[in-house]
Amino acid sequence: MISAQVLALIDNAFLSLVGSAIPASTVVLLAATGAMLGERVGVLNLGQEGLIGVGAVYAVIAVLSWGITSPWLALLIGMAAAALAGLIFAVAVVVFRANQVLVGLALALGGVGLSNQLGTNRNGTPIQNTFQEVSLGGSFEDGSVLEAFLFHDPIVYLAYIAMPVALWFLLFRTRHGMNMRAVGENPAAADAVGVSVMRSRLGYTVLGAALSGAGGAYMVLSFTPTWSPDIARGRGWVALAVVIFAGWRPGWVVAGALLYGSMISLDTTAQARGWELPFFGPSDLSFFLSMLPYVVTLIAILIPAGAAKIGRRVRATAAPGALAIPYWREER
Repeated sequence: MISAQVLALIDNAFLSLVGSAIPASTVVLLAATGAMLGERVGVLNLGQEGLIGVGAVYAVIAVLSWGITSPWLALLIGMAAAALAGLIFAVAVVVFRANQVLVGLALALGGVGLSNQLGTNRNGTPIQNTFQEVSLGGSFEDGSVLEAFLFHDPIVYLAYIAMPVALWFLLFRTRHGMNMRAVGENPAAADAVGVSVMRSRLGYTVLGAALSGAGGAYMVLSFTPTWSPDIARGRGWVALAVVIFAGWRPGWVVAGALLYGSMISLDTTAQARGWELPFFGPSDLSFFLSMLPYVVTLIAILIPAGAAKIGRRVRATAAPGALAIPYWREER
């Protein structure tokens, strides 16, 4: 029979894991939601890594160089910078019909390089004007279940509650959402009934880029309030994988992002509590847990893909039919 002391340790570890997993996954959730919006209208943007970096560095510049004291305004500045980068990408792939994969990779590499260059003189500088935690459940004890779930900054609540519900309603309960899905599935048919394919693709690609930039800005305004080079550290690529795992559905995007955040939090919790495992030294365990989020993300994609090979219907096979395919009205 498990003793009360062991149960208390497990309970504390679980609450610590949950409490840190939710904010840790918010960056990926915002970037994945942005990627999903663009892909729903048929535009594949592989530049999430660069967009996160651009959003982060401009939020840092806004606070440290421009004297912005409001984290909300700094967040909007980061989103605007990423939206501008997204607009350049959108014009290239939608208007000029450039290869979406190549331009997306250029955006990823260029965004990372630009953000690293702009942030060179700001490495390690702490940011004071950050988002503060807000309680949704009144006051409660430290280390309680309510604190783990209901004591976070406002961006977490927007990303986990308001945004997925609003996007689900938009996509599946409105005519506009039906038009969006039609543009992603069959742009020629959507164009034939009066839906502007170019406007939809331009608009949602830019909006998606802004959300990815919001993820980067959130990192430096709440999660890790300081600038460091390569700040995205693979989160943009994970966001793209989460969209595939989620089958392009907002609710499953939340689940996929939380899965990634849980793996990140597991590493942090293990180091803080000094956990040890047989056959693992402290450095070996840290290396393994640092690798685990990316391994789990890869497995989350491979399992549905393997199920599809044996004829099982899965969410991950529901990619928009016209994804990454350029459209031109004269070619209908």
